[in-house]
Amino acid sequence: MRVAFTKMQGLGNDFVVIDTISQSLSLTASQVRRIADRRLGIGCDQVLLVAPPPSPEVDFGYRIFNADGGEVEQCGNGARCFARFVREQGLTGKERLQVQTAGGVIRLHLETDKQVTVDMGVPRFAPDEIPFKADHEADSYLLEFDKQRVEIGAVSMGNPHCVLRVAAIDAAPIACWGPILERHPRFPQRVNVGFVEVISPGHIRLRVYERGAGETPACGTGACAAMVIGRRRGWLSEQVNVDLPGGRLGIHWAGEGRSVWMTGPAETVFEGAIEL
Repeated sequence: MRVAFTKMQGLGNDFVVIDTISQSLSLTASQVRRIADRRLGIGCDQVLLVAPPPSPEVDFGYRIFNADGGEVEQCGNGARCFARFVREQGLTGKERLQVQTAGGVIRLHLETDKQVTVDMGVPRFAPDEIPFKADHEADSYLLEFDKQRVEIGAVSMGNPHCVLRVAAIDAAPIACWGPILERHPRFPQRVNVGFVEVISPGHIRLRVYERGAGETPACGTGACAAMVIGRRRGWLSEQVNVDLPGGRLGIHWAGEGRSVWMTGPAETVFEGAIEL
């Protein structure tokens, strides 16, 4: 089976985007792993599928697979690439889109400067909605592992996130703590782990160990999660610049019960086809 694809990136977070509207296919987990393999396949953090709309209320369906073959609910950087892809491929002429993901419906706005703004939805803090094992909802929790005890915030941005504040992001124990926290038993569906350094109320630095992918240059949902946890804890203002290893995202959140809005770049790298 020969499959056409487009390689895209958003702040260095890279994706293989596949149109399953004009070509009919269903990928197995092993095929996703083959595509994502940087030596034997194309290489990417995630594989994104553009699908027909599952209902009249949305423009497209959007499926997201991590490099390990597992399907996940949401990806902010991928959503921006998704928006650029469907416009560049002539699948839509709209500048404002509604897209169905496994985590819910998201809204995408294509800006005139090739930036894309994404309505990432309302953050969910209730433990059973993250999901996270806790007796009640709280702004912070203590998490224990390997004789360590750390204070975290937990939130769902359509996918589960754990956020830790650190004094200096460059010295954060991401390679050590990331894989342990990703699979911590209190997160039954695993978790994305964000390490955040607060520079000022309107500026943070962030590194994210992503569930099923490891540390990536950028994570859109991770940037949103870090911002809303920081705002809820009183560290941050309503508009925050988030500096990730791959570049900067702008995040806006007006507060409880409101959507989080993320703005950042997305671009096409190359197109091709792969035999599966």
